[in-house]
Amino acid sequence: MRIAIMGSGGVGGYFGARLVKGGADVTFIARGAHLAAMRERGLTIESAHEPIHVAQVNVTDDPKTIGRVDLVMFCVKLWDTEGAARSLLPIMAPETGIISFQNGVQKDDMLRPIFGEKALMGGVAYVGTTIARPGVIAQTGPLQRMVFGEYGGSRSARVEAFHAACKQGGINAEISDDVRRSLWEKFVVLVAMSGATTSMRQTLGPIRSNPVTREFLLDLAREVVAVGRAHGVSLPVDYAEQRIPFFDSWPPDMTASMHHDLQAGKPLELRWLSGGVVELGAAVGVPTPMNRAVRDILLLHAAGKPAGGTQ
Repeated sequence: MRIAIMGSGGVGGYFGARLVKGGADVTFIARGAHLAAMRERGLTIESAHEPIHVAQVNVTDDPKTIGRVDLVMFCVKLWDTEGAARSLLPIMAPETGIISFQNGVQKDDMLRPIFGEKALMGGVAYVGTTIARPGVIAQTGPLQRMVFGEYGGSRSARVEAFHAACKQGGINAEISDDVRRSLWEKFVVLVAMSGATTSMRQTLGPIRSNPVTREFLLDLAREVVAVGRAHGVSLPVDYAEQRIPFFDSWPPDMTASMHHDLQAGKPLELRWLSGGVVELGAAVGVPTPMNRAVRDILLLHAAGKPAGGTQ
């Protein structure tokens, strides 16, 4: 299958490199210095676990030059969603699928009006990566996993074909029969990780080692579970507690992309993470004081650092 990757940063760049290594026909969509470096030197994954270098990659900043594709991996930051999505319309065929591997659970509601229900598939990615420098993605820890599926639960030809391509690339990929639940399972972990690491300006190790901050991390997750269950998602009532071994298994220097963005003075996905929990909780009458605290603490940083300013 022909695959286009919109957004070639930590998630799109990492999994895209693996797909190329597995022999998939992949075109990356990138911009700026990252685009220039990928054209000149290919794409490198720096990792203590499994480094990868792809010497030559198909990469462009103009989706119209790609032609029709079978599947799109949508990996841009949430604030870039609408513009990036509309630029993809020329490469969408009637059967083309699009999977957002963005953060949060509201992402597909933003894409649905642009692409329609038929095109949309659900997906989540688990990986600790960031752009170290143009053309280079740095991976923290060995975790790498993708879960995706059709919203109706069917094992469609495009799901099966994408799963096969992922497996060929050595990706720990799973097809979900309840992809809405899969999205919320990731949301529980992500909101806790992003909220705690960003608000405390710390990596996971110190946070989970201190009894008070460890409980704060867990309380953030508990609120997400309560909100998801109130929205009809089939999460166990103790799902946050079930994730404790997962948090404890990660490297101590693990952090979240929102923490990286704060440190770099970039805009934050706060509105859709802790802010999303607050909004979705209010819609069903579930209180979310811990996530509201994170949202309010970080709100003045949400737009990023002004050019030439201080933060």
